[in-house]
Amino acid sequence: MRYVIYEKQGSVATVTMNRPENLNAFCFFGGDDAAEIWSAFDLAAEDDDVKVVIWKGVGRAFCVGHDMTRVGFVYGMGTGKAGERRPSQRIRLQIDRRGTDDSRRLFLHPKLTIAQVHGYCLGGGLWAALLCDAIVAAEDATLGFPEQRLGFAGSGAELTHLVLTVGMKRALDLLLTGRTITGREAAGMGLVSRAVPAAALEEETRKLAAALTLLPRDGIAIGKATRHLIYDRLGLTGDFTTAYISHTLFTNVRWEADEYNFFRERRNRGTREALHGRDDRYQGLMQ
Repeated sequence: MRYVIYEKQGSVATVTMNRPENLNAFCFFGGDDAAEIWSAFDLAAEDDDVKVVIWKGVGRAFCVGHDMTRVGFVYGMGTGKAGERRPSQRIRLQIDRRGTDDSRRLFLHPKLTIAQVHGYCLGGGLWAALLCDAIVAAEDATLGFPEQRLGFAGSGAELTHLVLTVGMKRALDLLLTGRTITGREAAGMGLVSRAVPAAALEEETRKLAAALTLLPRDGIAIGKATRHLIYDRLGLTGDFTTAYISHTLFTNVRWEADEYNFFRERRNRGTREALHGRDDRYQGLMQ
């Protein structure tokens, strides 16, 4: 694998995102880099020796979410080529459904999953971490959904899971503002399982994984299957359908003249400046 490191020690497998040069940003919709993540989780799923999977990142971040240099291009939009056509609905729906199907597989993974979060955990990275059974975060980690400021406005894949995790008002606060919080604050609202000092993150995650391996393999499988039934009743598994349709609808947003259009700014100013422009508008409004 080029972008992911897969390791196994005893009954614990570790999936490590290895793109430190871009803070582990991945193209979760249609990217060959993200495909390696799901392939690694498939390896663990098919290995009867594995009971627990730890998911982490190399470098300064767990994952800053979607690779913003590539979003939209997977549909064929924003290429700037002569004669470019507006991407079809069928192409958007196909790509978005495939992306959310991968997320669903992680959510229903047959092994116990732990996200080990340090540094930045944003957008699609935080969404994916939420799909794990547990999240152990460094107290000084930075978590949030800043991509909502592109114009999602409280829609997208995160909504139902986030509401059931932290409650309606806290979920909407995070989504509508796109503000970020620390690992310590995230633990206080139940967004992560626990927050620990950054220096102890690896040790504490490994200790949790070791404790979970004391459970029998059949017990883990029965527990995961039982929770699958409960998630069905809560509407969480069906929400992946909502997620891909919602995402496709967002890719059709029309920005008015007085509204911030990231894709236009990315074309004119580059990704970095476009992202700064998105967030600079919130100065003095958000902590």
